[in-house]
Amino acid sequence: YVSQSAFSIAISELEKLLGVRLIDRTNKRVTVTRTGQEVISQARLCLRDIESLVEMARGGRSVLTGQLHLGVIPTIAPFLLPKLIRKLKKDYPKLQLYIKEKQTDPAYADLTHGELDVILLALPYELRNVETEIIFKEYFVLAYREGTTLIDPLHYTPSRLERDSVLLLEDGHCLRDHALAACRIRNLSKVNRFSATSLNTLVQMVDSDLGITFLPEMAVDSTLLKGTRVKTQPLKEKSSRDIALVWRKGSGRDEEFRLLAGLMREFKP
Repeated sequence: YVSQSAFSIAISELEKLLGVRLIDRTNKRVTVTRTGQEVISQARLCLRDIESLVEMARGGRSVLTGQLHLGVIPTIAPFLLPKLIRKLKKDYPKLQLYIKEKQTDPAYADLTHGELDVILLALPYELRNVETEIIFKEYFVLAYREGTTLIDPLHYTPSRLERDSVLLLEDGHCLRDHALAACRIRNLSKVNRFSATSLNTLVQMVDSDLGITFLPEMAVDSTLLKGTRVKTQPLKEKSSRDIALVWRKGSGRDEEFRLLAGLMREFKP
């Protein structure tokens, strides 16, 4: 509800106040400077904190009320969220939950920029200026097509894997790195050059006997494997990753997020 001229004047006044140039202007385009981008990121955090303060005051300081923007990585979202949402709707009807499914890097960036309040992801992952609550440890399972000749399920060891026999998600999915590390796949020649864009695609590739893979334990009893000939079994090495809730350090909603982590812990596989 501000005219273009009034907005331009406001930006100019802000530049004078801060003593820096936020916008580069020409006759044909307007470009945000590097300093301007940093100011925008910090301003978003300030606005998010102010919104949280207002919501807390309106809610009588009640936890899990008002708006909550949650980021979740794709290898967790379909398994944990349905049960969690049902629980929140029943016990916290005043909570307005907004969910954004993203890979770890962009989700962490959105958290840093104030576009998300809290994110649900898998560790290890390098994080800075955040609070972390480990929800549970999740183990990997070996997944293969029933009757496959690619491996002997009863005598499986990483050293016996054939070249190009391991199927994984494409680069950008933290599950790929976690599986390689946790499942002790040190020889990358065993990893197939063709990768999947989603867990569903990955399972379909295994079901076609194109290779074997490693799935998070949460996927075993889900609908992901229904209608397929994919079998799973635990790994002797107890390979695992940590599922964690992460939020900005100093957030005024620390109590809420720890409560939310506790609720998620109820759905540990």
